[in-house]
Amino acid sequence: MHPTRKAVLTSVVLLAMAATGCEPGGATASHRTSAKPGCPTALAKAERAVKKAQDVDAPWRGPTTGPKALRGKSVVTIAQTLSNPGPVGVAQGVQEAASILGWHARTINGKGTPAALRSAFKRALDLKPDGIVIGGFDPKSVANELERANAEGIEVIGWHAAATPGPSAKPQLFSNVTSRVEDVAKISADWIIARSHGRAGVVLFTDATVPFAKHKSDLIKKQLATCSDVKLLSYQNIPIPEANRRTLGEVRALLSRFGDKWTDSAAINDLYFRHSAAALRAAGKDGAGAPYNIGAGDGDPSAFQRINGNQFQTATVPEPLSEQGWQIVDEFNRAFAGRSPSGYVAPVHITTAANSGGALSWDSEGYRQAYRKIWGK
Repeated sequence: MHPTRKAVLTSVVLLAMAATGCEPGGATASHRTSAKPGCPTALAKAERAVKKAQDVDAPWRGPTTGPKALRGKSVVTIAQTLSNPGPVGVAQGVQEAASILGWHARTINGKGTPAALRSAFKRALDLKPDGIVIGGFDPKSVANELERANAEGIEVIGWHAAATPGPSAKPQLFSNVTSRVEDVAKISADWIIARSHGRAGVVLFTDATVPFAKHKSDLIKKQLATCSDVKLLSYQNIPIPEANRRTLGEVRALLSRFGDKWTDSAAINDLYFRHSAAALRAAGKDGAGAPYNIGAGDGDPSAFQRINGNQFQTATVPEPLSEQGWQIVDEFNRAFAGRSPSGYVAPVHITTAANSGGALSWDSEGYRQAYRKIWGK
């Protein structure tokens, strides 16, 4: 069966299960979901939104025209940290696309701290590249270095570096490649509302040191509040570079504090669930049961593995990481050619075990062919 058709059919089955009081994964619904929800209007809206996001058949809706590939360019991606699969996946996409154009591409590990990021940016500047990618960190943390790049005529493109997609004047970025954070946050919260039939106890994980991430989690919190019977139990601030060290202890404390009241989780990045699995397993939790976890980004391969294997993550709202790496290269090519940014923003999507088709990533169909056609490659 075609993966898209499978996604449509399984999405319908999931909605039918919700209507009859069954949890995803085949578990019988608790009294929590059998009772009438206190937010019927919000629940109905959430169910419609989730169905649409799960059913997305993603043909290419991005650019189909643009400048032919320029030759001999070099770009450097500064990844926030190589322990964060999001910027790593994008950097790999950049390198793949750049190799097709015959460009030189390099990735530098920002190591997650302001001092290390500044040092990484200085290293990038010393390489005298044509373009630099700010991969998943706040440009304000490298303000002086960014100003130098702008002054030297180096094009700078962000990935999750600003609150909105597209060009930015302050900070000065040719473009910021990202999904719309409002869409990602809303659909993540809607998934929890729909999955729980409007009755959930939620823990929300964020990194308040990254404005983009903090904004995303604040929006998730706001959308959860549209359903009166969805309770935010805890709002956990764990910086991504500290997630490996802190998440295990924090999850143990949350389990002790909330017990079975904790039914669902959302996190601004899937990696929190990579680190929380050991604590949930040690507490005797079922990998396919509560708390049902959804990552509001980034949809890296390990998240897909957990979802496909029912191992302490139920869903993700994946960024098309490889596709966005290719988009960054295309945006650079437009900048080098004196053209405007493409303006493309990838559609929002929800991946579960029911519609993943066993894949380890999600990207729009046909993006490689579309970009190669634009570039004449």
